This record gives sequence, structure tokens and C-alpha cells, in this order.
Amino acid sequence: MSGVRLILSFAAVMAGFMLWQSGTLPNWLAMLAAVSSAASLLLYGIDKAAAQAGGARVPERWLQGISLAGGWPGALLAQALFRHKTRKQPFLWVFGLCVVMNIGLISSLLYLTTPP
Repeated sequence: MSGVRLILSFAAVMAGFMLWQSGTLPNWLAMLAAVSSAASLLLYGIDKAAAQAGGARVPERWLQGISLAGGWPGALLAQALFRHKTRKQPFLWVFGLCVVMNIGLISSLLYLTTPP
């Protein structure tokens, strides 16, 4: 399953890059996605280390919130790299919902702001 997540992460990054290069994706939105993905990757790494050490964990709502804000490619990559949050079905269901909502919001924004 981790191979699929890596492929999805790569495809998301490439699609975002192509949209940004074509001028369809505003710079601020591309930057938000890049920063959110990097933050998501970092938070997953911190949470995995805390889980292994028995320390204070990153709240799941933070991980899901950063995914909703555009960090889901980084979250997919982190899930594959760290093998973290890959079996907890309620978390994955909400994560998937956050991904769909983020894509829907960005698609709506691009549709409404791109001239015909």
C-alpha cells in the first residue's frame, strides 16, 4: 500500500507544478500547498517519534487540519515513509474526506477565478 501512497504523492506534486507553470495555479496557492505539505510531513514525523518514545502526541485533528489546508500530499508521503497512521480506519476516513474537500475547494476557486 505504501507504493500507492508514494505514487499519489508524486502525482499530486507534479499536477500542482504543472498547474503552477501554466499560470492556472496562483503563486500564493502553490506556496500554501508546498508549505502545508512540508509542515504535514514534519508533524507526522514528530508524531511517529513520539508514538515510539511514548511521549506527547500530535493531535489527530492537527494532522487532518493541515491536510485540509493543502498538506495532504506531504501527509501521504509521510504515511508511506514513516508507516504511520496507515491502519487506523476512522482517521483514514476523515483524512480521505479532507483530501476530497481540499481538492473540491481548490477546483472551485480555480473555476471561479479563471476567465473563460
